[in-house]
Amino acid sequence: MANKESDFLRTLYQNWSERMAADPEMSIEGLRALFDEWGKATLEAEGVCYKSDTVGGVDAIWALPVDADKAKVLIFTHGGGFAVGSADSHRKLAAHFAKALGANCLVLNYRLAPEHPYPAQIDDVVAVYKALLAQGISAENISTIGDSAGGNLAISSVLKMRELGLALPGSVIAMSPWIDMETTGVSLQSNAATDALVSAELLAGMAGMFLGESASASDPLTNPLYADFKDYPALYITAGSVEALLDDAVRIHEKAEESSVNTVLSIVEDMQHVFPFMAGRASEADAEIEKIAVWYKAL
Repeated sequence: MANKESDFLRTLYQNWSERMAADPEMSIEGLRALFDEWGKATLEAEGVCYKSDTVGGVDAIWALPVDADKAKVLIFTHGGGFAVGSADSHRKLAAHFAKALGANCLVLNYRLAPEHPYPAQIDDVVAVYKALLAQGISAENISTIGDSAGGNLAISSVLKMRELGLALPGSVIAMSPWIDMETTGVSLQSNAATDALVSAELLAGMAGMFLGESASASDPLTNPLYADFKDYPALYITAGSVEALLDDAVRIHEKAEESSVNTVLSIVEDMQHVFPFMAGRASEADAEIEKIAVWYKAL
């Protein structure tokens, strides 16, 4: 069972769900203000500084551990259904990963839907990646990392890099990735009663904003379940056992396995969507980040 500290995230999600239900016509600005509370779950990481920057034309926040290997960079894409969330909401989570992995982490304020539908988000990640390469950071020392919709971007942006003929990052880390824009995962129903935030209805609305009028829910770059993972980098996927998007994590892991990708799937019991958000607060989050750090350093 989840302990008292790890119940913080479920309580936060339940509060959001109640506020959204009370205001079904909540504006996109209201939703963004709501989801910027995400960072409340995360305690500050010690020994990490922050720096605002613009890289490849994209506004971002650097999380800079004092003892990081400056040659290694994590490109962090935040969650929020491609429409909400920000570098501010995720900077503390990014700091914990940066510190544990011993790398600098760049948290992107990529363009958001519905003002900027697909492919704006992937284009921003690729622009940042190219800029880092141009600065002399080697491809194998760059990793993409993200949660929820940002987990999709962490995965799909690398598919786009491969399509463009770029040298690929050394690894990809996806937390509770939202992969399936067609929302067909069985856990959307089987875990509907235990997930305090994510529902099929919420995802359908977010998918509509992300895809806009022209993108397809079966495009491999919007829905990597349709992608070919040949020659894909090492991939780590983590998810909570009670979350509605569990099946997306399982299926993308199986899809990568079919192409012999070095892929790891870690499912943690009784955890909610993007449970690493409780870094510094809950032992389950800290243990999973450390597990990812061990995997990353062994590559």
